[in-house]
Amino acid sequence: MPENTLAASRLGLDDARRRRSITWVVALSTLALVFDGYDLVVYGTVVPTLLADPNQLGRLSPSQAGALGSYALVGVLIGALTAGAVGDWIGRRRVMLVGLAWFSIGMGATALTTSVQTFGFFRLLTGIGVGALVATVGALVAEFAPAGRRNVLNAVVYSGVPAGGVLAAVVALVMPDAAGWRPLFWIGAAPIVLLLPVALVRLPESPKWLVARGRFEQAQAQSRRTGIPLPTLSAPLPTTLSTTAPAGARHVGFGALARSPLAWPTLLLGTMSFGGLLLTYGLNTWLPKIMQDNGFGKSYSMTFLLVLNLGAIVGGLLASRVADRVGAKSVVASTFVLAALTLALLPFRLPAAALLLAVAVAGVGTIGTQVLIYGLVSNYYPTRARAAGVAWCAGFGRLGGIVGPVIGGALVGAGVGGTTAFYVFAVVSLLGALVTWLLPQSRHEEAAAAATVPAAEAASTVAV
Repeated sequence: MPENTLAASRLGLDDARRRRSITWVVALSTLALVFDGYDLVVYGTVVPTLLADPNQLGRLSPSQAGALGSYALVGVLIGALTAGAVGDWIGRRRVMLVGLAWFSIGMGATALTTSVQTFGFFRLLTGIGVGALVATVGALVAEFAPAGRRNVLNAVVYSGVPAGGVLAAVVALVMPDAAGWRPLFWIGAAPIVLLLPVALVRLPESPKWLVARGRFEQAQAQSRRTGIPLPTLSAPLPTTLSTTAPAGARHVGFGALARSPLAWPTLLLGTMSFGGLLLTYGLNTWLPKIMQDNGFGKSYSMTFLLVLNLGAIVGGLLASRVADRVGAKSVVASTFVLAALTLALLPFRLPAAALLLAVAVAGVGTIGTQVLIYGLVSNYYPTRARAAGVAWCAGFGRLGGIVGPVIGGALVGAGVGGTTAFYVFAVVSLLGALVTWLLPQSRHEEAAAAATVPAAEAASTVAV
């Protein structure tokens, strides 16, 4: 067989392996985040029941319910920061597998609770697994996605969060009232039997992460197995990390985030995520209750929750395509502004069709914006700090997720929840847009640098 034919055959085989690897990474990551989104919204669907019936867990006030909803987010903060601390050292695959098992066990345990205290404890425990997943999948997908499709594939994966919200809303709508709230949490434990076994077999480790850790032989083997190309070098891969790499490039994980040139962007990206998750969790937790207080029945208020998350999925995917063309920064700033405008409209007595449309667009500007932020963050950092960067934004951002439900609970408890909460969320959106515009352009140009690095600089390139 001619040499050029053999080369073409090998290239075609590599392309097929790469597509298959990317498909498995994206599919498994998306399904993992579907259950994150399910966990996010399922609590909001049971809040009215827990408030109305003290026989479930005990007597709850609206402010207590808001605080209880935040326990899972404290766990997410712990899980995300822990995953970020170890993810750039032990790898993306291990953290993701542990997160799936941990999350599932927490959801099953929550279904068995009989008191407010144990419910809150297991919500916190569940959140640790959720945090590990959210902080890991962005780094994993960014290292498998081809250049020019990173925002789209990140949007597909993180759209799993609102998709899980849709699933929770649909299940809550069709679940018979007699079944109670516990089956909703048993459904959330399904990943340990449905998803974890598949991930054990099909989820690969990132070849780029292996290179960044100096495990070059394993990286080459994994590259051949997955079809994911390594940085193009004009010299053989070294056997050890270079000691002549720039000082900043020798720092890994959170150590790199605390130093120039990443420190200031990391602060801004964390603040953006804080705002995005404040909006996401605040609306998902309290939108059904606010709409019920405004005269809408249970089914109608759950429909608003469904429309909010559907709007986030569709709008987030469309916006991500624009982000791959013009850059994620300007798109994120625009969707923050869009959220402010629509949230300011929600307190008005709009016709039903217009109100549903406004809720859908608000979903694009709130939950959809957070999807775009994860894509921006995942592609902003170099490999050596990517897991830590995503973890920081997911973890610090969840502080906003803690604040959102608490604000909603305080306002609902004061009897001014509907109008005032929407205006507060609109102001947060405008501040998010302002912070986004302050973000400097990323200095990380991984694809371009890998394609042009000279032989003399090969060692320092693979070290980053």
